[in-house]
Amino acid sequence: MNNNSYPQEYAANIAGRVSQTMKRVYVNMTLALVVTAFVSMWCAGSEAFLSFVFNNRWAMWGLLIAEIGLVIGISAGINKLSSAAATALFYLFAVVNGAALAPIFLVYTGASIAKTFFITAGTFGAMSVYGYFTSSDLSKVGSILFMALIGLIIASVVNIFAHSDTLQWIISIAGVVIFVGLTAWDTQQIKRMAEQMPEAGVGRLAVLGALSLYLDFINLFLYLLRFFGSSRD
Repeated sequence: MNNNSYPQEYAANIAGRVSQTMKRVYVNMTLALVVTAFVSMWCAGSEAFLSFVFNNRWAMWGLLIAEIGLVIGISAGINKLSSAAATALFYLFAVVNGAALAPIFLVYTGASIAKTFFITAGTFGAMSVYGYFTSSDLSKVGSILFMALIGLIIASVVNIFAHSDTLQWIISIAGVVIFVGLTAWDTQQIKRMAEQMPEAGVGRLAVLGALSLYLDFINLFLYLLRFFGSSRD
């Protein structure tokens, strides 16, 4: 056998593993978004759920804490969890997030939510494709975006008490820019990890990658909704 065939075979194996991983990432992410959408719509139409949430202020905080706990649990324990367990926790997170997002159907019209979803999908898709195929190293951009994300969180907390409309618009614009960039960066990171990940770790990486891109999509959607959403009032 020609020695030149070994590098070609190795490259083909890596390409196949990357392709397999990315397909599983996008399938998991898409299914999680569908779960979130259906749970959110069901909760928004459930008088019992809405009555419970509005009469118990701690309920939304409980959902938020549960979301944070699940994200930390999946991310920190991904190497210890089986692929099945990680996937189950990921979809549980999608369910909890769907319940937490139910109020948006009471604030915005269904048509504007749908319009924003498709705008988000188009923007996300374009940036994810860019992140996958670009030859540019986005590592430095990713570091900057991560620091900007921390600043965004701090500004959001401050504005809870400041109630500044101007600051809210700045936060919304910054949020869109940050999560557009993070979509490309996360996609490139997942691809690079897939190139180095052994076959046995593909399932867990697919879940972790799906979680990262799911969070990018949801946050981008929520920030864009502040621009394109039409109030029910």
